[in-house]
Amino acid sequence: MVKARFLRFLALACLACLVPLSVSAQTKIRIATEGTNPPFSSIDASGEVAGFDVDIARALCAKMQADCEISAQDWDGIVPALLAKKYDAIVASLNITEDRKNVVAFTKPYYRSPSVFVVRKGFDAKDVSPKALIGKPVGVQTATNHSAFLEDKYHRSIVRLYNTVADAYRDLSAGRVDYVLFDKLAVYDWLKSPEGQCCEIAPTELADEAYFGSGMGIALRKGDDALLKRFDDALDGIVKDGTYAKINAKYFPFPVF
Repeated sequence: MVKARFLRFLALACLACLVPLSVSAQTKIRIATEGTNPPFSSIDASGEVAGFDVDIARALCAKMQADCEISAQDWDGIVPALLAKKYDAIVASLNITEDRKNVVAFTKPYYRSPSVFVVRKGFDAKDVSPKALIGKPVGVQTATNHSAFLEDKYHRSIVRLYNTVADAYRDLSAGRVDYVLFDKLAVYDWLKSPEGQCCEIAPTELADEAYFGSGMGIALRKGDDALLKRFDDALDGIVKDGTYAKINAKYFPFPVF
């Protein structure tokens, strides 16, 4: 079972479910992304959100011929903000899991990425089983499926929680943790940066659907069925017309859909 801390996060999100969930009639679609998870979302030099998630969101809005506003939102408040009607959709690399499906509605997946441990170069990480990591310091972003997975499956490790994965990376490169668990595509991007030259991906990929889901989806409020269909149809459209492939190639040298 997912640990109590993660369940409290879902319970907090559910409080907003008391708000009526009728499909909104507004013309502008307000989209939340995270802003601290490159290459998927970050804040550029001009102060605007940018990244793979943002480009996908803009392409979907163009296909829907919709006026959209895309804003950065702290990760641990992103689902409560959606349910409180601050936003109408989340495009922020949110794993489609059974726990989250109890709280929000999801589109079909728009990309997939296994989870991996990243370690410093030269570090022996052939075995990353729970037994091998007993007593080892492992970094992870708080309030994520990765943190829930570690707290459930790696409870004999020293699990250290960080507000952002960038904070976890900094402690990894400084030797304050031995491992960081995160999505492979995001780790792949960080390894290309000057800060990431210290490290490499451990060979074992993790794909436990109970924690990591069946892919990344766009989250909406339950009951917003018309808007969900518009997003699903738009996703089909940008795949069919080649827009998705162009965005994919901008960030990754391999297909992610």
